[in-house]
Amino acid sequence: MKKDATVDDDTTDGDGQKEQLLRSPIHSRHSSYGTDNGLMSVNTAEATSYQAPEVPASPVADDMDGYDWLEDIDKNKDVYRLKLNLTVADLSRKPYKKLNKKFNVYYWNILTVAVFYALPVVQLVLTYQRVVNASGDQDICYYNNFCQRPYHLLSAFNNVYSNIGYMMLGLLFIFLVMRRDRLARQRLVKNPENEEKYGIPRHYGILYAMGYALFMEGVMSACYHVCPNYSNFQFDTAFMYIIGILGCLRLYQTRHHDVFLSAHFAYAGFAAVIFTSVIGVIFRSREFWVIFLIGHFVSCFYLSCQIYYMGRVKTAFRVNWLSSRHNICTRPVYPMRFVLLIVFNIVNWTLSINGIVYIPKDFATYLLGIIICNGLLYVTFYGIMKLWNGEKIKALPFICMVASLITWGISISFFIQGLTDWQLSPAQSRQGNKDCRLLGFYDDHDLWHFLSATAMFFSFMGVLTVDDDLDTVERTNINVF
Repeated sequence: MKKDATVDDDTTDGDGQKEQLLRSPIHSRHSSYGTDNGLMSVNTAEATSYQAPEVPASPVADDMDGYDWLEDIDKNKDVYRLKLNLTVADLSRKPYKKLNKKFNVYYWNILTVAVFYALPVVQLVLTYQRVVNASGDQDICYYNNFCQRPYHLLSAFNNVYSNIGYMMLGLLFIFLVMRRDRLARQRLVKNPENEEKYGIPRHYGILYAMGYALFMEGVMSACYHVCPNYSNFQFDTAFMYIIGILGCLRLYQTRHHDVFLSAHFAYAGFAAVIFTSVIGVIFRSREFWVIFLIGHFVSCFYLSCQIYYMGRVKTAFRVNWLSSRHNICTRPVYPMRFVLLIVFNIVNWTLSINGIVYIPKDFATYLLGIIICNGLLYVTFYGIMKLWNGEKIKALPFICMVASLITWGISISFFIQGLTDWQLSPAQSRQGNKDCRLLGFYDDHDLWHFLSATAMFFSFMGVLTVDDDLDTVERTNINVF
């Protein structure tokens, strides 16, 4: 609650502590705030010219209004979100029903996108297939002719059918999430106080969206393999981008519910990524890479600021940068967050600079590689921080993560075989054709489908179960990182 910044010098004993707090340098690194009773203690001897943003500003500061800390610590976002030691309780204050509706929009949006995306895609690829069957022109579609198994209308039924793994495992994951969701709702009805006090807040909208995205990856990849060529390459990669980003968003959501991105902005970001992929394939030039490099740098900087200050960038900027009383050249206020974001920016800038130097032929795959690298980086950071904060990783998520890494490694070895390449001429592409690998029916790319679907399922299960060890821990004792 805002109050007048003027403080009476004749404050009595009852208000003496409050006046002393209001006049103290509030950004001391050794300041601590109690989130339960609103009390705080300040080590004034350790006060420095740089003031770490546990709260946004001193009430006697000239550059902004004051705060009644004893009350605003539990009410004002600029106060409690900029604390040094955030807990899940600090970032899960919004009502359960309101947040649940917000996160459920994620899977409703992906269902809507899937319907409107899939229908014209099916029509297009079946039209391609009919033209191939009628004309006999083998240059329209890029098949592995040494292991091409036609069936009825389809010229390469094996390449289409092998995508069933994505669809079946996607449905299985949806059912597993549905089971957890149902059990969580039952516990919430029986004991609402405990459910809102212990463990990670149980919202499953993004997990449902991940399951639907895995299913749709199978549908879109099957459509692409009806007639793979330059014109429909994005069918095979669009949902791969979405799956990679959704996995990162889910991990971030677990401890940042109140500051989490709304589904509308997230899907706008998905659209921007897919649009960039299409433009990068069509206009493969150094000029495009320069524009991409600048856009990538700006996006990384903006995202880093939002993550570092928990969405309170304006307040932090006003206090830490515009105020002449602060020394911004001191050590980071949030060291672990700072380290993550520094590594994040170095990795992304390195990948972008490498692209502009070498200009890879397949920009779509290169962009997917950037997303995968960021996903692996965040998963690694999340696991390290869990152990750093004294949390445990149970057997099930550990097994899932190990199985995921093994299957990813094996599947990528099949993916890089390069049986066909739509960036080359049809004649050049046929030079990479190889015989069937399994049962005289499946080639190396079919095995990539099966193994990558299994790897994604294990990855999803790891994300689903990674915080099961916190179910009986109070949210006030679960750190945010």
